[in-house]
Amino acid sequence: MTSRSIALLALNVLAFVSLGLPDGLLGVAWPSMRATFRLPLEALGPLLAAFTTGYVLSSFAAGPLLARWNVGGVLAASCFATGVSLCGYASAGTWGLVIVSAALGGIGAGAIDAGVNAYVASHHGPRMLNWMHAAYGIGAACGPLLMTSVLAGGRRWQVGYAIVAAGQLALGATFGASRSMWAAGPHVVAGEPVCERMPIVGTLGLASTWLGVAAFFAYTGLEAVAGVWAFSVLTETRGLSMERAGFGVSLFWTGLTVGRVLFGLVIDRSSLATWVRGALLLVVIGAGLVCGSTAPYLAVIGFVLLGLGAGPVFPSLMSDTPRRVGSTHATNAIGVQVAAAALGQASLPALVGYLARAHGLGVVAPSLLTAAIVVVVLHETMAASSPRGRLVTS
Repeated sequence: MTSRSIALLALNVLAFVSLGLPDGLLGVAWPSMRATFRLPLEALGPLLAAFTTGYVLSSFAAGPLLARWNVGGVLAASCFATGVSLCGYASAGTWGLVIVSAALGGIGAGAIDAGVNAYVASHHGPRMLNWMHAAYGIGAACGPLLMTSVLAGGRRWQVGYAIVAAGQLALGATFGASRSMWAAGPHVVAGEPVCERMPIVGTLGLASTWLGVAAFFAYTGLEAVAGVWAFSVLTETRGLSMERAGFGVSLFWTGLTVGRVLFGLVIDRSSLATWVRGALLLVVIGAGLVCGSTAPYLAVIGFVLLGLGAGPVFPSLMSDTPRRVGSTHATNAIGVQVAAAALGQASLPALVGYLARAHGLGVVAPSLLTAAIVVVVLHETMAASSPRGRLVTS
């Protein structure tokens, strides 16, 4: 690898760490946020909806944007948007400001996610994409530890967001300074000529695109339910202290990271579908352990196993996108899949919140197991389908 490639990979790692940090903060901060603004459990729904609206809009538009701008420019603007959003959280005096900040954060995060995924999937393949997503897990694992440390030290939850905001703004400046290093280029699939990107309407006409949309919606929803509600489950239904529950949530994100690192090491030793199948089996076992046991430390082990298995799923399916839909559709499809993932990330935790309001937090564990089974079914359908799928419309 050239020094330029190494530098760009390092920036991609930092981008994914920055993407994971806010996600890791929310689960631990949420009980304190509820107390600050005197909110019910289901108030998480509007917050996630605002974030998701911005996320879906920017990620859905990522294909056309990346066709016109280089990746560095898109990421610089996105990191600045995310940093300003986190400053909004940190200075929030009203719940309405938090909602507006969430929408802006979604715009920034969606473009970061789609831009980095498109670049790494195009230039480096499944091993590196798993390792890039492991960097997300590092950020998400540090988030609960950071917020737990802030709260345990007697400081307000806004301090945690202020710390992360400073890092995001610094990263945005770094991407802006490195814009000239990034070169746009189409996705390349082995055996295919280099082609121009297709209009997004053509990509939406592929059956394989919509199967990917369903898979990313369900998987990311599963991951988000675990990340957002694990802290509440461990403290309110399993009786763990705030510090131990925060550490348990961090272990879930650590498992996610370790799974991606290990997957990157073994990916060439068997087919991608076989490895993903094994990872999903571990997800089902972990969700079943959370669902089937009331013992607090068995629940923590279940969350760790769930994270370990879930870790490789997103990057592995993302790296397979150029093969499934073809080079000309890959960037558009990745943007649409990231948008679908954002919808799953918001809607499934919000749905669980409404169910928890009506029936108690005991619904979280069965919801995890149900989502895990749905992801397994969708993956098997994808594995059984043809690489390119069929056109939905002629």
